Parts: sequence; C-alpha cells; structure tokens
Amino acid sequence: MHAMQYEVTLPADYDTGIIRARVDRLGHLLDDWEGLGLKAYLLRERGVHGSPVNQYAPFYLWRTVEGMNRFLWGGGFQRLAEDFGRPAVRRWTGLGYAEGTGTRAAFAVRHRQPVPEGADLPSLMEEAAGAAERLAAEDGAVLAATAADPHRWELVHFSLWEHDAPKAEGDLYRVLHLSAPGRDRLPHGRHW
Repeated sequence: MHAMQYEVTLPADYDTGIIRARVDRLGHLLDDWEGLGLKAYLLRERGVHGSPVNQYAPFYLWRTVEGMNRFLWGGGFQRLAEDFGRPAVRRWTGLGYAEGTGTRAAFAVRHRQPVPEGADLPSLMEEAAGAAERLAAEDGAVLAATAADPHRWELVHFSLWEHDAPKAEGDLYRVLHLSAPGRDRLPHGRHW
C-alpha cells in the first residue's frame, strides 16, 4: 500500500462551492480506477472545525504503484494541474491498515509527525502500524492507515469517520466523495 496526498490551498474568500461542484462533476471518474484502494476527496473550510485555511486535499491509498503512476503520468492528475497549478505530491509507504465498524465516511483526519533523529526505527514503526488498529477500533471509525516517508522521515496517520468528533489528532476534513474500487483488497494489519 502507498499513501499519497496533495494540497491545494485556496484564497480565504474562495467560494468552496466551486470545489464541491467539481467533485460532484468529476469524483466518479476514479470509482473504478485500477490499482486504487481509495481516494477521499477532502475539503477544509476556513473557520469551520478550527481550520485556518480553505484547502482541497485529496488523500489516496494505492494498492499498486502502476495504478498510482497511471494516475500521475497518464492524465488523471493533469486536469487538476491545469485548473489549480501543479501542487507538490507527498507519498508514503504503507505501515498498517485496519477497517473500522463505521459505514459512511463523512470526515477524515490526517496527522503528520516527524520521525525523531535517533529513534529506534523497528519499535517506532511497530507502534505506528499498531496505531491504525487502535484508531479503527474507536466508535465511528470507518478505517485507519499509517504510512512513512523515509526521505523526509515523516509518519502520516489517516482515518475516516462517520462523525465530526473523531478520537484522532490532526487536521479535520469533510469527505466530499469516496472512490473506493479496491478498498476490499487493501492489505490489513502490519505491512512487513
């Protein structure tokens, strides 16, 4: 599993209805994308749920590198780059994934944290992978994933929730649409 996210930060007075309409119009295009586990179309709105910015920030869990590359280099990403400019794309390697008992993803939480210099990597990664299991067991959790970027030495914790009061720390987003053609084939548990 590979996690991926890009962020498009919008002006403070931006009409986020434009993003909602865009997702309504185009979101279904990845509903059957080969190699995609899931794409959560995420939106933060300035002044809502403590967000300091308006931001469109889709989050992906890829089952295959080929599917991710076909999206990035085969045209899927090009439309966004043409409309908003080409944002930096962050990628992380999967550490752990777990399904919760929630059924409808209405909110998402994304938390990034640095891997401290001198950390015991096996212990830290084991703990990070277990965090996905613990988050997924919380009331209202739909799923949780944890991944690492060994270039930036950063962990990312991502979770989907039925409600806007999740038991997870991080940036809270509204889920506008969820494309999940391969969610049932994402590997559960620890990924090594």
